[in-house]
Amino acid sequence: MMLGMPVTVRADLADVADYVAGKKLPGAIILSSNELSGPAPASVLAAIADATAEVNRYPAIGADDLMDRTAAHFGVDRARLAVGCGSVGLCQQLVQALCVQGDEVVFGWRSFEAYPIVTQIAMARGVRVPLVDNAIDLAGLLAAITDRTRLVFVANPNNPTGTVVRTAELTDFLDRVPSNVLVVLDEAYREFVTDADVPDGMGFLDRQNVAVLRTFSKAYALAGIRLGYVVAAPEVAAGVRKVQIPFSVNRIAQAAGIAAMDAEAELMARCADVTVERIRVRAALVDMGYAVPATQANFVWLPLGERTAEFNQHCLDQKVVIRAFVGEGVRATVGLPAENDAFLEAARTFPR
Repeated sequence: MMLGMPVTVRADLADVADYVAGKKLPGAIILSSNELSGPAPASVLAAIADATAEVNRYPAIGADDLMDRTAAHFGVDRARLAVGCGSVGLCQQLVQALCVQGDEVVFGWRSFEAYPIVTQIAMARGVRVPLVDNAIDLAGLLAAITDRTRLVFVANPNNPTGTVVRTAELTDFLDRVPSNVLVVLDEAYREFVTDADVPDGMGFLDRQNVAVLRTFSKAYALAGIRLGYVVAAPEVAAGVRKVQIPFSVNRIAQAAGIAAMDAEAELMARCADVTVERIRVRAALVDMGYAVPATQANFVWLPLGERTAEFNQHCLDQKVVIRAFVGEGVRATVGLPAENDAFLEAARTFPR
């Protein structure tokens, strides 16, 4: 037997933060992961059940039916489309497709917690630009761009704060970004936007350095299926497809995505109900004295600073699970009225 050094993994992976998912506590109200409350529509569940009959067979490697249906449904050229294992999977594929070791990826912070993780996994360097008043600082993003920057993530609405950038400021920002830097408009919560001055990222696709990222996890009630899509210039979309793990969009996900688009009217009605509840929940929290920024997502943000962990534990004690970012604040999903009432009662009884 030959003796030598032990097998090791990349040393830099020791510094990669774990992705922290929302807790699941038996018997509790779950408001930690921005899921759409209630099961997927019956028609979607039926499509999922039908798809399970052939799980002994590999899915279509190119997800052809799903790609065709998605392109037609959202009115985009199929050559500009890629689907993936949730929008987070596509975030990683975008970085892998664009970056080599030492390249830079710029994003606001705090924002979607996967951005720094997928960046470091791809051996690129994440550049965090602090939020201003809980919102993405577009001027700060511009100032952070260097000749090593390949990609900028702009979450709109921003997760976890729910704040937005509006049409004029985003247009001005895109006008100023160098043409060789890809701007990824992460619109995971687009379907919950009611402010007409928050732009639909699809309207910027005439720019070759813009990509629009969306998911079926939130508004389409398929968080457990893991399905997302990105629309970009054909060469970018082709690169994203090239780095995808083969068959990672599985047979059930492909069937579920098609069925969810067919059930869009029912699902968008549920999203509309959420936006009504969102107004009520935020107003109640503000009346209690919490500083809750205006939100266009399906969640609210409470910037509690050093009392975050204490507030989170208080909610857990009342069987309400939210998402805590220790030292910064908590994010609570807007769910069904009774779920929201339970959260509001927890907030009301928290010792201020």
